[in-house]
Amino acid sequence: MSGQAVPRYSQIVAELRQRIETGELAPGDRVPSTREITRQWGVAMATATKVLTELRREGLVRAVPGVGTVVTAPSRPVRTSRPAATKRPGGASDASSHQTALTLGRIVGAAVTVADTEGLAAVSMRRVAAELGVATMSLYRHVADKDDLLIRMMDSIMAEDPLPADRPADWRDAIELAARQLWGLFRRNPWLAPALSVTRPQMIASALPYSEWMLATLHAHGLDLQSAFTAHLTLFNFARGIAVNLEAEREAEAHSGLDSEEWMDTQEPELLAILGTGRFPALSSLATAGYDLDLDALFEFGLQRLLDGLAPLLNESPAG
Repeated sequence: MSGQAVPRYSQIVAELRQRIETGELAPGDRVPSTREITRQWGVAMATATKVLTELRREGLVRAVPGVGTVVTAPSRPVRTSRPAATKRPGGASDASSHQTALTLGRIVGAAVTVADTEGLAAVSMRRVAAELGVATMSLYRHVADKDDLLIRMMDSIMAEDPLPADRPADWRDAIELAARQLWGLFRRNPWLAPALSVTRPQMIASALPYSEWMLATLHAHGLDLQSAFTAHLTLFNFARGIAVNLEAEREAEAHSGLDSEEWMDTQEPELLAILGTGRFPALSSLATAGYDLDLDALFEFGLQRLLDGLAPLLNESPAG
């Protein structure tokens, strides 16, 4: 009696798994996209999607925004029980020494690493403890809960990139410098933008110099403090609004197995059918020419237009 045929997607998964396990595909290497899988193995898009979904389920690959699906680093073994305490010279035990090595900085650093590589949803007290190889309860000696940890994560990364001590004399140069620095933080840490709240702002000490910079610059050039703060919030939320797409795209790619370009390919037939009716000539012309969505270019274009709008309200020289 012959065995049941192995599904095509399972065969491809096995082949890619072997390439990963033998080191042919090393940690950080990009694995074939769904489009490449359909071309190389001659399968349908749905089959290619199942391949990447299974590889992610096995923990062999992960989605990286702007890069694609890459091989994950080998998982570190998670300690499931505390090691027996052994005596060290002077009476201290290895276990107690290990516990004292746990610091707030290490906890926050591990949490930021998980968030940067896998998204904020992957961060939990249990996961961070596993990354550090300690008991989950030991974290609570340093942080109150996950909300407290999140505040400390945001404070940590914003403190790593402070604004310069001296502001440029030109208001536009000063605002551009701060806005681009904020955008850079969002770019490097895709989870940061959706974690920040405008309506319920968190108490992040290292973010206050940014607000002070913007407020002082706009006030010094003629805006009253109320208007200056409104302008600051408008600029902040503009950058944040674009940046939330970074984390959303990472999550969508992780769930679908398709990057944004591949997902658009799946929508093309329906879009072309709608545009073929002739009801949307401008959109039809754009679709024919093609449009490359670049979030960095979108940010820069919007920033300049917002500053153009502020310019008539401001004095060119600081108020005396």
